[in-house]
Amino acid sequence: MRIDKFLWCVRLFKTRSLAAQHVRSEKVLMDGEVVKASREIRSGDEFTLKQHGYFQTYEVLEIPKSRVGAKLVSDLILETTPKEELEKREFLQLAQKLHRRKGEGRPTKKDRRDLDNLDL
Repeated sequence: MRIDKFLWCVRLFKTRSLAAQHVRSEKVLMDGEVVKASREIRSGDEFTLKQHGYFQTYEVLEIPKSRVGAKLVSDLILETTPKEELEKREFLQLAQKLHRRKGEGRPTKKDRRDLDNLDL
């Protein structure tokens, strides 16, 4: 199966075109080398995805015939990301949450209702 189709089938990307775009932008690696969208993937292969500042590594357990449900993904791939990358991901997520202080930016629906209820 083509790697772009596989990434979509195991729900790592919402659409197949997003998966193909990720591959074209050289963010998918196999054996340390950038792959093309037409690269065939087999059981036992290991691939790496470059995400927002970190790498995620997966091992292919089985090839699906078509897109599978979210509950079946764990039967098809196994995440083998090193601890360093997992810690980096957690740090980046925490930094992103702390970057925007509460109350900045566009008001929420609750904020808008509270403003509407003020007596001016």
